[in-house]
Amino acid sequence: MLRIGLTGGIGSGKSTVLGQLIALGAAGIDADAISRSTTAAGGSAITAITETFGAEFITPDGALDRAHMRELAYRDPTARKRLEQIIHPLVGRESERQVREAQEAGKTCVVFDIPLLVESGRWRARVDRVLVVDCSEETQVTRVSARSALQPHEVRAIIAAQASRSARLAAADAVIFNDGISLEVLAAEVAEAARTFGL
Repeated sequence: MLRIGLTGGIGSGKSTVLGQLIALGAAGIDADAISRSTTAAGGSAITAITETFGAEFITPDGALDRAHMRELAYRDPTARKRLEQIIHPLVGRESERQVREAQEAGKTCVVFDIPLLVESGRWRARVDRVLVVDCSEETQVTRVSARSALQPHEVRAIIAAQASRSARLAAADAVIFNDGISLEVLAAEVAEAARTFGL
């Protein structure tokens, strides 16, 4: 089974590309969604988060208090690392469970949607190929501002906190340039990439 790591900056169009790859027959695994589920009410990370950080980091409904955790991470640079040490193994186990499920269903290609693939370092060894969805920073700002309540300067701050465009491109085995093109053209580019993945 071929393992593809799909990544790109915020607003690059990763979700659209993932949906197109799934439509072409790939299995899709969303690492972010798995991560969020571990910290949701009743999630598999909640007990360990409570033991590590204290009950005040859990909301009344039993989920991770993200705002409180963000504040701590600003004050204590080790907080994010400690949280990742709880969540990452859980995400890894659930990802592998989904891979086994895809294999049993006869899938020959699995695509991991990993926004922070380049930043994490650990994912590169787990995938066979890296597919980067790329676009200009201005396009990222325009798209994210249009779909969310974020101001352009807030979007730029998120972009600045992610891996640089050049670092992502350097890690790529294949690139889809999703800027100034129609959905039809994007679909054709995705289909071309998919052929190289055996889809």
